[in-house]
Amino acid sequence: MNNLIEQMQMDMSLREYSPETIKSYLWHIKSLCTYFPQGISTLTEEDIRKYLYHLKTDKDYSSSYLSQAYSAVKYLYRNYFEIPVNLNHLRGPRVSLKLPVVLNREQIQSLFEATRNLKHKMLFMVIYSGGLRVGEAVHLKVSDIDSHRMQIKVCQGKGRKDRYTLLSRCVLEGLREYWKQYRPRIWLFPSRSFDEPLNRSSVQKVFHTSCRKAGITEPATVHTLRHSFATHLLDQGVNLFVIQRLLGHKHIQNTLIYLHLQRNHTRQIKSPLDEMLEG
Repeated sequence: MNNLIEQMQMDMSLREYSPETIKSYLWHIKSLCTYFPQGISTLTEEDIRKYLYHLKTDKDYSSSYLSQAYSAVKYLYRNYFEIPVNLNHLRGPRVSLKLPVVLNREQIQSLFEATRNLKHKMLFMVIYSGGLRVGEAVHLKVSDIDSHRMQIKVCQGKGRKDRYTLLSRCVLEGLREYWKQYRPRIWLFPSRSFDEPLNRSSVQKVFHTSCRKAGITEPATVHTLRHSFATHLLDQGVNLFVIQRLLGHKHIQNTLIYLHLQRNHTRQIKSPLDEMLEG
């Protein structure tokens, strides 16, 4: 098993899979090997189905966990084994539509005010003002801030693609004050050693602390700032395709979810109950 895991890790790294995907896939393949100690090279489609059913019923894992496991198994058998496993007939879990948490403008302003550390405050402001993923934000370099074109360059975001997003004038002014105090050299938001970017888990911890200080009770994460950015742009009347490009979504379907969160398109609609009783 160790040789297989090492080979998968090298191959996925060479194909430039994200570190998170590599870690997830390897975890699931190790779990599969543990469940079938006799070996996985001779498994059948029915064996794989029973394993996924075990994860669902015995372990009670979420749909997202099952989807990851299913994707890892598909990668394994399509690249390393020639056995009679018909993955086209094997179906993963149906994806349920869950609307993301979105904070209103007052809550976001309170969050910024509750974040006393200037580095963390500017990080949150950059994420919200440009709709960045937390991984994209912590990997920003000083050279990615284009003050002349008022843009932020996101290098090798999700899908290994570069894109440009908005640079707020308020953020630019704040970043100038931040630079005077911290003098970042390469990474815009470096760790204490200055050699590496901030750790994402530590950013999440700071975010939760700021939410608690700001009195925000919603189950928000740093990614909530990205969802709020997209929803607030939609409320402003910004074209959905423009938002798709700013967010770096490959498919417009991923951006359409924000239509469910938009306030303006329902604000003027009157409930038929009010229409009936008031009439």
